[in-house]
Amino acid sequence: MYSSARRMIPAFALSLLLAGCVTAPMTGRNQLLLVGDGEMNAMGVQAFQQVLTEEPVSKDPQKNALVSGVGRRIAQAAEQYLAGQGRPEQFAWEFVVIENDETVNAWCLPGGKVAVYTGILPVTETEDGLAVVVAHEVAHAIARHSNERMSQGLIVEMGGQALSAALQSQPQRTREMFLQAVGLGANVGVVLPFSRTQEYEADRIGLNLMAMAGYDPRASIPLWERMNSMGGPRPPEFLSTHPAPQHRIEALNQMMPEALGYYRGAAGTRQTPPAPAAAPAQQQPAPPPARVQPAPPPPAGPGFSAGPSRSYRIK
Repeated sequence: MYSSARRMIPAFALSLLLAGCVTAPMTGRNQLLLVGDGEMNAMGVQAFQQVLTEEPVSKDPQKNALVSGVGRRIAQAAEQYLAGQGRPEQFAWEFVVIENDETVNAWCLPGGKVAVYTGILPVTETEDGLAVVVAHEVAHAIARHSNERMSQGLIVEMGGQALSAALQSQPQRTREMFLQAVGLGANVGVVLPFSRTQEYEADRIGLNLMAMAGYDPRASIPLWERMNSMGGPRPPEFLSTHPAPQHRIEALNQMMPEALGYYRGAAGTRQTPPAPAAAPAQQQPAPPPARVQPAPPPPAGPGFSAGPSRSYRIK
């Protein structure tokens, strides 16, 4: 006969069970989310403001228009998709360019704060290539990967206590956990890897989002071929928990049919756009910056050459 203690489900265990019912968009993967979006977003804004004071934000209007234009199209596609799935979300999207040619990188903080470093622009080459990078970061945000990692950290290190309580009892350690959860090091701007599961999930969601926004998902293959050709030290896949470029390319090829379905649907929508009811033509939003339509992905060429000291990990 079981004792009453063994028959009872602890409140904490029950909260974990309920949290496990949350699923990631598009993939349906079960997630453990114990932290509210409001708390994560507030800490994301704080970290983002720190970045803006410590990193050289680009004042180049062409670069800013490029990143902002691509980013907002993808963000709009993400919000439309979520709303269509009965999961409406409101993100305070913001896209900034960091003037640092030695860093080939990009990241996104909770709530939609995205940074793209100028060092990655020569590698992306086209708007489609840039869309691969930005959509990957937006995918991390809408899939709440940072929230998921923060929840895991609170369980492992602090017994599952609430974020607000952790901030009061161990503020410094909790802040470090947050930066690790969002993929940044204690020195904000130093990028840490997401798990391989989250990376592949962000790849799949990102491909679909860029396709919904009208960007060709096939641009992801030559992008990663260029990444792979850059050279420089890269830790083994097992140690970095980040997919090696060749493995990533193989996975992207498997994901491509789904993304191309969205892309063809978006192309049809662009050809016959629905007319808003009683909306005068002058109120229509300005189109995004023109882009060159890519041909099917060519074989990898020499691409952008980088010295061995350059970082080339997309997080």
